[in-house]
Amino acid sequence: MRSLLPVLLGFAILLPAAGGLAADQQTAPVQGPLVQNIRDGLYFVRGGMAYNGFYVYDKGVIVIDAKMTAEGTRQMVAEIGKITRVPITHVLITHSDLDHVNGLDGYPKAAMILSSEATKKEMEEAFKDEKLAGLRAYLPTQTFTRTFSLRIGNELIDLIPVGPAHTAGDTIIYFHGLKAAFVGDLAFVGRDPLIHRQKNGTSVGYAKALETMIALDADTFLSGHNDPLTKDDLKILLASIREKQEKIRALIQEGKTLAEVKAAFGIPEAAAGAAGRSRPGLVEIIYVELTEKK
Repeated sequence: MRSLLPVLLGFAILLPAAGGLAADQQTAPVQGPLVQNIRDGLYFVRGGMAYNGFYVYDKGVIVIDAKMTAEGTRQMVAEIGKITRVPITHVLITHSDLDHVNGLDGYPKAAMILSSEATKKEMEEAFKDEKLAGLRAYLPTQTFTRTFSLRIGNELIDLIPVGPAHTAGDTIIYFHGLKAAFVGDLAFVGRDPLIHRQKNGTSVGYAKALETMIALDADTFLSGHNDPLTKDDLKILLASIREKQEKIRALIQEGKTLAEVKAAFGIPEAAAGAAGRSRPGLVEIIYVELTEKK
């Protein structure tokens, strides 16, 4: 039986926020890195603005995503060094949000970096910002538009592109033998999922990505903003999205406006003259998708 008790390695250090483009901040910073042994060389890393992880095999280490800052990533690398002395050989990226890629320059440059083609394009666009110019050397060196498989030691790893969903380029990283998958921001539990329309994300794609994850022969799903999840957690999340889609579709057929639809879900209107504008929530995203002209 696997243990989900965290293995805390070293002292926890509060990770600072970084400049640059806005990143997901659904999870408040926690002390970290906090390294949890999932099973058989697979580790989950809390800490910073988003969670990630790594897999240790006989000749190296595969890391999944980075921290929000180079310093946060270097702290994680130091914790990896307490477990093994083999080098980091691969960096696998789930999606392009900066809380998952902003700290890539904390990894050794020799590592191969892999992402979906759409994620690389989003990173290229983000890294045009001169504040992020140092990250241009860490653009993916291998991309894919369909499932890309890696045979690493005795483990088969599938990189399954499922975007557009949360972003245009989301990827599920599935470890066959370990029955586990890193899913980036494709699973938020305890709150509605975040969908980046500015990155061509869609609620329809998000639901399809959840269906793909549920169909995997896996029992552990490692999210960028939650503790390890089960397949039942994903089924509940999918049912919630489907329920909202159907309810909003019915309200639209009744001629309801966006304001009326939001009111039906108990979502208050933003105060007039409020500074800035919050990003649209799931209800608004679904409404726009169902009413926009194709």
